[in-house]
Amino acid sequence: MILKNPSSLVVAIGQYGLLNWIPNRAYLKLVYKAEVGSKLDLKNPKTFSEKLQLLKLTDHKDQYIQLIDKYQAHAYIAEKYGTDYVIPYLGVYDAPEDIEWEKLPERFVIKCTHGSGCNILCTNKEQLDKKMAVLQLKAWMKKNWYFFGREWPYLKIKPRIVIEQFEEDAKNKSDLTDYKFYCFEGKPQYCQVIGNRQVLDGKSTYTIDFFDMKWNHMDFSGLCAPGHSYPASAHKHERPFTFDQMVKMAEKLANQTHFVRIDFYEINGVLKFGEFTLYPLSGFGVFSPEEWNIKLGDMIQI
Repeated sequence: MILKNPSSLVVAIGQYGLLNWIPNRAYLKLVYKAEVGSKLDLKNPKTFSEKLQLLKLTDHKDQYIQLIDKYQAHAYIAEKYGTDYVIPYLGVYDAPEDIEWEKLPERFVIKCTHGSGCNILCTNKEQLDKKMAVLQLKAWMKKNWYFFGREWPYLKIKPRIVIEQFEEDAKNKSDLTDYKFYCFEGKPQYCQVIGNRQVLDGKSTYTIDFFDMKWNHMDFSGLCAPGHSYPASAHKHERPFTFDQMVKMAEKLANQTHFVRIDFYEINGVLKFGEFTLYPLSGFGVFSPEEWNIKLGDMIQI
């Protein structure tokens, strides 16, 4: 049998834990080749993605565990800057069976704190299939995200379920715009704006734009899986009202990191913290045009 997409096979095998026995360096080289399509050079890394792989292996600060754990990060921001900067929690649970559904409002967001993409958005509690939600949460709670991308902080995060207050922006009720700050060597350099987060007919409608710290639109796009792309927005993204505040906070939070992405929302003119990400797409994504993979890699000084 000829595999049309060997990457999908490697990912599938990895998700079932069948590659857990492979040492980190060998594993990352294997998955990098499958995902990115090129050989991973750990001795002389040049691209953004290559350097993220090296950081996984060499840059192990205890503070990173707090950053990646969504529950701990939420508590850290609330303590450092105040509760006005975080989206309120309606509940925190160790197991999905413990969720007190009757106490929840009509709309809310369920998240697991120890992984990526494990979210359930509820806009109508009466229509939510709670049994299916519990089954999905059980599967997520058993999963350790470390084993796919070898992102070491995931090994030390306690799995929790948090339920967030549903937030809606009066100007854009269908979607909360993400402002993702790419911080290099402690300095925010670019803001990735993700809009139109919808899925129509099974296809994502995301738009992705990058801006510098003076809100000039950049001529590169990403971060995406190789062979995929997201279009720029058809409308002009206005500079958010709290942009300067976002930049200052990102610079403080990025202190003593080679690279971190810090996400914010602006909801009804108020800045809200989103999350920290040390390895976007687990370091298996690319930018377009191709030369930006090197340009952004040059900004990580390792």
